[in-house]
Amino acid sequence: MRGPGFSFSAPGGWSTNRTQQAVAVLSGTSRVSVTTYTLQKPYRPALFAAAAKELDGIAAKLAAEAGGTLTQKQTVQVDGRKVRAYRFGSTRIGFVLLGRREYQLLCQLPPDGKDAAGACALLFRSFSAG
Repeated sequence: MRGPGFSFSAPGGWSTNRTQQAVAVLSGTSRVSVTTYTLQKPYRPALFAAAAKELDGIAAKLAAEAGGTLTQKQTVQVDGRKVRAYRFGSTRIGFVLLGRREYQLLCQLPPDGKDAAGACALLFRSFSAG
């Protein structure tokens, strides 16, 4: 899948929706997507600790809006970069920051949380900016 400034892989046979800022791939109640946003200030890796703290608050707010709480927050490697990733309910979300761009990686699974197609792992493993 290709979007504005990024690419990622998704399971075959899933349907695709595109907008100017996002690409979403869906199958039943499962969905993986990447959405781009413009940052007010350029991000540099030296700012990771401060950005992580801010993202932790944003992720907690997203979880609360979804009626839950964060069950996991961690730093992971995506596209060779340190990123923050979170889980709440059957949702996994990650934030990739690069210059003035934010890429939001989102994986929503069925209520049982099973990722039979491996779509979440594939999204985070295959995402590439640029």
